[in-house]
Amino acid sequence: MNFADALLQLLPLQALAAALVLTTLIGWRGVPAGGRWAQLGMLLLALGLVLQSPSWPDLGGLAALRRTLGLAVLSAGLSALWAALADWLPPQPGRRVMAAAPLALALGHGLLWADRLAAQVLADLVLAGQLAWLVAAQLRPGRSSVLQGLNSRRWRLLGLSAMLPLLLALLLRAVLNGLSDGPSALTELPLALSAQLALLLALPMLLLAWRGQTEAELARLAQTDGLTGLMDRNAFTRRSVELFSVARRHGESLTLVILEPDQLAALQAEQGEDIVDRALALFASCLQNQMRLGDLVGRTGAERFGVLMMRCQLEGPQALDARMRAALAERAPAELGQALSFSAGWAKLRPGDRGLDDLQRRAETALYEAHQAGRGRLMAEPGLSD
Repeated sequence: MNFADALLQLLPLQALAAALVLTTLIGWRGVPAGGRWAQLGMLLLALGLVLQSPSWPDLGGLAALRRTLGLAVLSAGLSALWAALADWLPPQPGRRVMAAAPLALALGHGLLWADRLAAQVLADLVLAGQLAWLVAAQLRPGRSSVLQGLNSRRWRLLGLSAMLPLLLALLLRAVLNGLSDGPSALTELPLALSAQLALLLALPMLLLAWRGQTEAELARLAQTDGLTGLMDRNAFTRRSVELFSVARRHGESLTLVILEPDQLAALQAEQGEDIVDRALALFASCLQNQMRLGDLVGRTGAERFGVLMMRCQLEGPQALDARMRAALAERAPAELGQALSFSAGWAKLRPGDRGLDDLQRRAETALYEAHQAGRGRLMAEPGLSD
């Protein structure tokens, strides 16, 4: 047994150890989708390497079936790791391709088994293609740190360091085997070394990615209202600073709309606290569905919601108000068992405004006027037509 064969025989044991460590550290219950796919991917890679191990006795036709099944399981493991990356990174193209790769590899390898060299070349090319897709996923531009995690660059670098050498080794073996009449011994050592490196780096890479996702989720929850899922008041205020800065820098309009469901106190007295919580959650859901892309929405008080609208014309608040009333008219009777109305006030950014407080003060004055006028309507700040 040469050095390359010894390294290849160690791979199944190392992969099983990595899969067990990953499952132990991440846990099994309540694991997000990305972590679950990562666990499944490592377990499938370990099983595939076990089935591919040269330590198995050669049993003729059973050996062919075992190797084909092992390659299909390896391919399925790479597809599962890709699914984990698709959960941690921006939306990835190629979901159907990655899902179909294991079946295509199994069929192709089984049909070509009589020509073992051709079957091996096909397997190397398919696995290299999947690795290339994994590499491409990690090279795509990222999303915001809140969604993508706090250690993205670190674990992406580890992932690329793990996958690129193995990708090159598989392509080298496929090319040399395709150009020769028999297997080339020159390719086995680079493949064994790159596979060892991939397993060595895959575990910390997946752990860092999972930790980043967990930290990102905690950061998101820390600035989210638990009942409605919208930003809480503090997060809304912090994010508004950026919109104010952009509006002033580019001379663009900025409008704040304050909305408040009507008569929640009377509703609570009649039916209890639960109906109020349901009404607020329904109102928030409608507001999220009706806001424009780029607007900022949050729960700014116990029963109040705010929407900051960038590049908003005077008709913008009226359009939002109309969409909200139509959405509530459709959903409230079915989900609450009764109609739900609201009052709203809005104000537009003025040159002298120092921040959100100045704009909010005028919008709340307009909301008070809507209450005084009989509720169930939208009012603008003094000096603006509603």
